[in-house]
Amino acid sequence: MAAYIHQRKDWPKFHWNNGALAGQLAAVRHRQGRLLGRMEALGFDLRAEAVLQNLTEDVLKSSEIEGELLDKEGVWTGRSGKGPL
Repeated sequence: MAAYIHQRKDWPKFHWNNGALAGQLAAVRHRQGRLLGRMEALGFDLRAEAVLQNLTEDVLKSSEIEGELLDKEGVWTGRSGKGPL
């Protein structure tokens, strides 16, 4: 099985079962809403740190898909020369 969706032989013409995905997507959306509610209760500094950590993970995963492995500390340091919060 392919590790990434773009590695599948039927990419980008693939099929899925809406019924099989609907429950999983609803559960994820519910958990996302609960997480957003919890983040609202955090102070600004903690919320900003959580957003930056999420963005860092996005950068790391995106670069991995492209075949480039980045160092987490390097990504942190790369943002305006600042280290972790």
